[in-house]
Amino acid sequence: MLALELPLVLLLLARPGAGAFPEALDAKSISQKEAEFDKSYTDFVNSELLNIYTFNHTVMRNRTEGVRVTVNVLSEQKETPLLFVVRQKEAVVSFQVPLILRGLFQRKYLYQNVSRTLCQPQTKSESETQFFYVDVSTLSARNASYQLRVARVENFVLRTSEQFSFNATAAQPQYFKYVFPEGVDSVIVKVTSRMAFPCSVVSIQDILCPVYDLDNNVAFIGMYQTMTKKAAITVQKKDFPSNSFYVVVVVKTEDEACGGSLPYYPLTKDEPVDQGSRQKALDVMVSPAITSEVYVSAMLFCLGIFLSFYLLTLLIACWETWRQQKKRKGLLAAMDTPTTDTASLLGHPRITPDSLLGHPPFHGYSYGSLENSSTLSTEGITQSMGSTDISSGYTGLDPFKRRVPSSQTRHLCIAMERSLENVASRPRLDSLSSVEEDDYDTLADIDSDKNVIRTKQYLYVADLARKDKRVLRKKYQIYFWNIATIAVFYALPVVQLVITYQTVVNVTGNQDICYYNFLCAHPLGALSAFNNILSNLGYVLLGLLFLLIILQREINYNRALMRKDLQALECGIPKHFGLFYAMGTALMMEGLLSACYHVCPNYTNFQFDTSFMYMIAGLCMLKLYQKRHPDINASAYSAYACLAIIIFFSVVGVVFGKGNMMFWIFFSIIHIIATLLLSTQLYYMGRWKFDSGILRRIVHVLYTDCIHQCSGPMYVDRMVLLVMGNIINWSLAAYGLIVQPNDFASYLLAIGICNLLLYFAFYIIMKLRSGERIKLIPLLCIIFTSVVWGFALFFFFQGLSTWQKTPAESRQHNRDCILLSFFDDHDIWHFLSSIAMFGSFLVLLTLDDDLDCVQRDKIYVF
Repeated sequence: MLALELPLVLLLLARPGAGAFPEALDAKSISQKEAEFDKSYTDFVNSELLNIYTFNHTVMRNRTEGVRVTVNVLSEQKETPLLFVVRQKEAVVSFQVPLILRGLFQRKYLYQNVSRTLCQPQTKSESETQFFYVDVSTLSARNASYQLRVARVENFVLRTSEQFSFNATAAQPQYFKYVFPEGVDSVIVKVTSRMAFPCSVVSIQDILCPVYDLDNNVAFIGMYQTMTKKAAITVQKKDFPSNSFYVVVVVKTEDEACGGSLPYYPLTKDEPVDQGSRQKALDVMVSPAITSEVYVSAMLFCLGIFLSFYLLTLLIACWETWRQQKKRKGLLAAMDTPTTDTASLLGHPRITPDSLLGHPPFHGYSYGSLENSSTLSTEGITQSMGSTDISSGYTGLDPFKRRVPSSQTRHLCIAMERSLENVASRPRLDSLSSVEEDDYDTLADIDSDKNVIRTKQYLYVADLARKDKRVLRKKYQIYFWNIATIAVFYALPVVQLVITYQTVVNVTGNQDICYYNFLCAHPLGALSAFNNILSNLGYVLLGLLFLLIILQREINYNRALMRKDLQALECGIPKHFGLFYAMGTALMMEGLLSACYHVCPNYTNFQFDTSFMYMIAGLCMLKLYQKRHPDINASAYSAYACLAIIIFFSVVGVVFGKGNMMFWIFFSIIHIIATLLLSTQLYYMGRWKFDSGILRRIVHVLYTDCIHQCSGPMYVDRMVLLVMGNIINWSLAAYGLIVQPNDFASYLLAIGICNLLLYFAFYIIMKLRSGERIKLIPLLCIIFTSVVWGFALFFFFQGLSTWQKTPAESRQHNRDCILLSFFDDHDIWHFLSSIAMFGSFLVLLTLDDDLDCVQRDKIYVF
């Protein structure tokens, strides 16, 4: 800010009758001239001479007319600049020429040609003639030549939806006035340019004097943002009592704030550098923003889309209930029909669906004939339950041709109900499960037994479902309670932080803090981009719906257990719902934290948007693995500890990873080591030890299997999966090391998603290869989810903003709304990705429904 002492002295000197300082009057000659608009005055001034130019113009209440003062110093005046003071009725503007503006590191830049627009005085009468004075002075002993021109500004008042073009420089800023029309409560100010540099600033200021229109003071009041080619600011009428505002455009002295390079600065004594004009051509247009009706329709649309899933789920549930009741009634009617060919199951004769077809029941499973016996024998039960003959090696059995029961046997499995007392003599399938998990894992004989079972060439689900169901249920419920606890402690400070961010933006007016799509950012209350927050509602609603679906399934399953239904006890994939509850909770938290991130998206809070994405990917992989490995799946504590390490690397990578080769080398090494350790764990089903003898055992295995006798891997399918997984992960590690992508968080998420997709594809292939089938509902879910994911990724990669660049560069990617004039591409990504995640969860939930009536000792592990 320039000192105001001299302008005040000059003001007193210029007033008629000012006799308080006769010495000053004697020391300086005053030349006062009547001046005209649109006329150039070439003159000189020195320390003994003060020039005063008097202008008068008519100010009308219903018409605003801008006045612009342009000055060009013709002589070299670095040591003793000229001071220009413009005295108006209600304001004083002063500036020196050459004008010196400071940049980064206090660099000085000099400008010889300066233009300023005068602040417009208000008048209450219809028309009023007002005077203003331009005083020119200097402390230079010799004459300093200059050129002065005062002109009226055409198109000073911007018109709605009309584009206006103009030029601006660092020393010649421009500002224009806009008045809200009747019925318009919100407008969006768009400023564009064909040239990215020089960097400029767009500011919205209230109608007050003085107007802050220099690079060193434009950020003092109002809202502002830097720009290269695009800038957009939404302005609401309620924020401006006068129903009008100024649009101020200032060209900066340096381009560093917009991502440009710093200009050459000589390493000599601190002398100003003449940068020339640094002129930029710009276009400005003020358009009406959306109305309240658009807000209401957008909210109703968002609610309607996701509530329709609730309605569809309800209809499918009703249809399924009706179908099951109809099937059950038909089955009971057939079983209650007396015939001579009867098998006794529950102590009284009943007809089984198989006997109706003329062949013994359980024939496909070798349960033993029931034709000649009236009661089930212990031997028959033992034979039917037996995956317990662990040393048989499954001789003669083709591992990928499972004997699928007929539909009649499947109906019989549903109908069979018997008390647990009748199966008390069941073999080790449950006798080993009678101990607690901790005791189970520490008994030496059981540990030896595990080594025998889990290292068989062909494993069945019954081999890995031997632990107490109650213990496992509690173990997997910890997933839900842990993630609920994590969510509470994670979300509370996040909400507090983003509220603080939004408050800072609203108070300071600095819109460079947040990386919005400013061309489609619709404010509501204190929120600057309500549409980006509203679009996350789908994650919350669909996550809640998934939890309700899981709750209903668990209730039905528990009822079946209470009825002692054999289908629930001995058939199908073991039902554990803890991970599903954790997945639904993670989806809801993803919606909440994504909404928090979009309150003010920027470099410092991006991990809010990705943390639960990592958790969702990890939980989905764990659930897929748990389906056929219920006894050996990771505990909640170890799983969340690994996810915490991943999130830690995400934060470190975002903060320190950009251009840091040492970090990328370290991360790539950790990535490869983790891949190898996980591969070993999966291949040997956890039956290996990481101790001092690990290297000796590795060398021994390589010698015996690769050198002494070249034999293939014992577990071919697992080996194929792990080899493909290692190829993909090693390739991703090499890509990261070579390319070093700027968006480390997305790179890390891509690693998780690639591994999840690989494992899911392997699971589907092995399921079909094992003779299993995919029912209609999961098949439709797979197709629907794949299509939705494709469209979702298309909108995700549109890239409407990026915090990896400067705010001005990020705004070059901004685009207009494409849906209901309210939602942009990223909002549609939110819609589609929430639906796709919900569909993916349904796929995991229903994928193995075809096995609900298949004995677990007939279901292959892969």
